[in-house]
Amino acid sequence: MKPIHTKYSKNNPGHYVPAMEHNGTLYISGQLSIDNETGKIPSGGIKVETEQALKNLDVVLEAAEITRENIIMCRVYTPDVKYWDEINVIYSEYFKDHKPARAIVPTTPLHHDCLIEIEAVANMEQ
Repeated sequence: MKPIHTKYSKNNPGHYVPAMEHNGTLYISGQLSIDNETGKIPSGGIKVETEQALKNLDVVLEAAEITRENIIMCRVYTPDVKYWDEINVIYSEYFKDHKPARAIVPTTPLHHDCLIEIEAVANMEQ
């Protein structure tokens, strides 16, 4: 197994790594909608938070030296299923023609009161 770190993960107090590679598969930890630079949730609601969570996913993919086209599966957590349509619009713009398997899971409130968290599984082969 090989842990993947980003320039931001060294300051994270959580007992996990942003991603772990094993046998050609990358398991990406949940990416909240917190801006890595400011440490704050961007204002603007679910669309802006979805964009931020996906930017955070890009940071991990870049550290692993792969792209979003390598993503096989995403699990999207949100505290209310009413956000499904808005999440889907931003998610579709992010992935364009690539359509990984996906689940959108309504949950109880997320950490730090974020409106979205995205975890993913990706293929490490180029």
